[in-house]
Amino acid sequence: MNVENKEDASNLSAPFGGQGAVYYCYDAWCGWCYGFSPVIKRLAEEYKDKLRFEVLSGGMIRPETPQHFGPIAKYIQTAYTRVEELTGVRFGEDFLWHVFHPDDTDWFPDSTMPAIALCILKEAAPERQVEIASDLQYALNFEGRDLTDPEAYRHLLPKYGISEDDFYTRLSSEEYRDQALYEFSLVQQLQVTGFPAVLLQVDDLRFYLLASGYTHYDDLEARLERALNNV
Repeated sequence: MNVENKEDASNLSAPFGGQGAVYYCYDAWCGWCYGFSPVIKRLAEEYKDKLRFEVLSGGMIRPETPQHFGPIAKYIQTAYTRVEELTGVRFGEDFLWHVFHPDDTDWFPDSTMPAIALCILKEAAPERQVEIASDLQYALNFEGRDLTDPEAYRHLLPKYGISEDDFYTRLSSEEYRDQALYEFSLVQQLQVTGFPAVLLQVDDLRFYLLASGYTHYDDLEARLERALNNV
């Protein structure tokens, strides 16, 4: 499927090595993206010498005023088992405590802070963007870390070679907030309406939509190969 793109998408990076670039549009609070993490990590590993992979945050949860996790938790109480059955991932007890105690949790989800954190970390380790996104989702969905809490990211900083002072200065800066908001707008320009989504860029304005929603690895790889063969 081709995505005929609009103005802002022309600002995406140029194709890598003459082959193209893969854009993984996700949201840190998206449970299906968590289930998709092993798939996109495998694809990034298999094609790391052929394609450049970039992760874009989609801004799935952006309330004008903070909204309590309770209503979302009640939905997840039944939905998470479907994600586990289809994808093979497991949600951790610390995360599920918040899911099954919707009146007691103190979470107020918002996609903005994890999107800022992603911008900072992928600047420090640009070749590990898919791994970073996976780590952020594991921190939430398995370890039960609240991604609106700046402390949720501290354990990842040594892994990606960034000092605590640098990270937390950037986390509160307008510069990196603007970068995160810009990614939200790019995802809209790419006409992504749900997460996860994977697109292959073949030139400045032409994209192939490879996945919209959870997709098994074999299907994703086959679509990618067909798209590459058509270029």
